Amino acid sequence: MFSNWLYLHPYKKKQVFMKRIFNFSAGPATLPLEVLTEARDEFLDFQGSGMSIIEMSHRGGIFQKVHDESMARLRAVAAIPERFDILYMTGGASTQFALIPMNLARKGGKAGYINTGVWSKKAIEQAKILGVDFVEVASSKDQNHNYIPSPINVPAGLDYVHMTSNNTIYGTQFRTLPNPGDSKLVVDMSSDFLSRPIDWSHIGMAYAGLQKNAGPSGLTVVIIDREYYEREKEETPSMFRYSTFAKEQSLYNTPPTFQIYMFGLVLKWIEKQGGLTAVDAANEKKAKLIYDVIDAHPDFYLGHARKEDRSLMNVTWNLAKQELTDDFLKGTKAASMDGLKGHRSVGGLRASIYNAMPLEGCQALADYMKDFLKKNG
Repeated sequence: MFSNWLYLHPYKKKQVFMKRIFNFSAGPATLPLEVLTEARDEFLDFQGSGMSIIEMSHRGGIFQKVHDESMARLRAVAAIPERFDILYMTGGASTQFALIPMNLARKGGKAGYINTGVWSKKAIEQAKILGVDFVEVASSKDQNHNYIPSPINVPAGLDYVHMTSNNTIYGTQFRTLPNPGDSKLVVDMSSDFLSRPIDWSHIGMAYAGLQKNAGPSGLTVVIIDREYYEREKEETPSMFRYSTFAKEQSLYNTPPTFQIYMFGLVLKWIEKQGGLTAVDAANEKKAKLIYDVIDAHPDFYLGHARKEDRSLMNVTWNLAKQELTDDFLKGTKAASMDGLKGHRSVGGLRASIYNAMPLEGCQALADYMKDFLKKNG
């Protein structure tokens, strides 16, 4: 069973059973067991160096190779065109909410924002603080963000159009990226990055905190068209400029070395799965197991997102009998499942089923939901 595995304890030199639960947390989220095992096995002595990867200099040859290979692997896995630079940064998506208008908004220009939930709203708030002129080109707030607005009509002449590709809190997801006309998209992909192939044709910049699909918390990947560097302002501090990271290959200051190493392992794992097309197919199959239960029992399980806009990453629903929510959660913990409580802003239940969640985990949850219905329906 996925939740139990056998390993050789490095000090006691004997086999030990380790219990692993199905972790449905929205992030930091579950990571591939294969990745965790490899990191554990080489943690104390990385490649015969006598040091852990977290102890060695980011200027040394060993880490430089880890760094460079991860970037090259990301470009290959995500089919990133050559017009983009890959930057390794920190501060999560929340820092990017401010850096984007700071660096990409032209003086006298106007930006566009698509509002599909909490994270979109936070990005808009930072544009307001910086005094950037913007227009909200589309919004789903009229129905508590339970759908993806379509069609999206983008005015001409915008500096950029910001959007969030997947909404963790409300469980909605853009299945295809909108056409921004004569502008380019700036896409927060934090919660569905590397979960499916990416169409780069309308993208000027994509960014993601990696703690959901691609690694531990602490590393933010920015994929940016080099033409944007021309917009940077003289008064912007060096550390807040994208060009600073590009010129120094993301080694301007000490980067999050362990997170970069882990990201490289996750990218290798994605390759072994068959790449993003295979990962996408697996995610479709996993999500269907849970959505099928919700659809089969609409009087008991109340799905939040409109069917055609449902996320493959975050399944959100409520119980018709809301007083049963605590019992539902207690039962999942007893069944070796955790992280299913909905976001505090909306309540209810949420299953985050990112790339590393195995099919068995989604099947276990679906079976539990059926059993819970039989007992309480």
